[in-house]
Amino acid sequence: MRVLSGVQPTGELHIGNWIGAIRNWVELQNIHQTYVCVVDLHAITVPHDPKKLSENTLTTAALYIACGMNPEQCAIFIQSQISAHSELCWLLNCVTPLNWMERMIQFKEKSQKQGDNVSIGLLDYPVLMAADILLYDADLVPVGEDQKQHLELARDIAQQRINSRFGRDGKPILKVPKPLIIKEGAKIMSLTDGKKKMSKSDPNENSRITLLDTADLIKKKIKRAKTDSHIGLEFDNQERPEADNLLSIFSILSGLGREEALKECSTMGWGKFKPLLTDATVSAIEPIQSRYKELIKDRGELHRILDNGRSQAEEIAQVTLERLQAALGLLKKNKVNH
Repeated sequence: MRVLSGVQPTGELHIGNWIGAIRNWVELQNIHQTYVCVVDLHAITVPHDPKKLSENTLTTAALYIACGMNPEQCAIFIQSQISAHSELCWLLNCVTPLNWMERMIQFKEKSQKQGDNVSIGLLDYPVLMAADILLYDADLVPVGEDQKQHLELARDIAQQRINSRFGRDGKPILKVPKPLIIKEGAKIMSLTDGKKKMSKSDPNENSRITLLDTADLIKKKIKRAKTDSHIGLEFDNQERPEADNLLSIFSILSGLGREEALKECSTMGWGKFKPLLTDATVSAIEPIQSRYKELIKDRGELHRILDNGRSQAEEIAQVTLERLQAALGLLKKNKVNH
């Protein structure tokens, strides 16, 4: 089965990206045909610094590999380097109702922040996300709870607007993907607010631990992490979201698992717990940082890996694009024999 996923190169990847997404991709590549991309086209739907974007794109790709994505087992590529993403997005735009887009939750939230500066790209990026998924005939798409709506949109576009309208003889034009919901650690919350998801776009840098943070910086961020006045940590108490979040992070990064972590920390004060969480975090990401430093020094090798990934992905993408172009009645290029 084929799996596709990706992350935006907007700022450095944090432990939430790793625990909730990339760590799971590493396991999936062993059992599925896996494609992972750096979705840089999504990153330009909001104001951005071009120099930072290109550097962050390369950094994100390097961190994929440093986290364990193996170029020999999966295709790693940059979204914008395959023009079929943009082309398929336009074709899907032409069959997707506007009111489907206006009800997307993330558009409502982000457009309120941007006011009059909101771009058509921000409204339309779920269609681009649908194009990303559908282009590779993905069977499964690893998603968190907050991305389920986007995958449902991709499924609806494929089934209701393409296959049912343009399919012939019961043959679907686009494969309808299924969600792969990762439960454990799927949603890591902010260090400063246990009710908000950890985010690269949060203006408060203390809200997240990035994969490239130094040990000293990790210690400072965990020391400043929001807590409460209770002694002992616990899971699933809605009145103690920070306790649930920090204990969850510890249970995963320490390798203890939920049951053992709870047993160890259920009567522990914050003053004793935070150094434990710091040590577990530093130890867990140290191998990632070491591998990343090696990769980023050898940019020629990094570009070679991305070129190879692009070639693998582009071959499949072009077949899907041409299949839909034909179904929509777009005239095929005439190959002239000289």
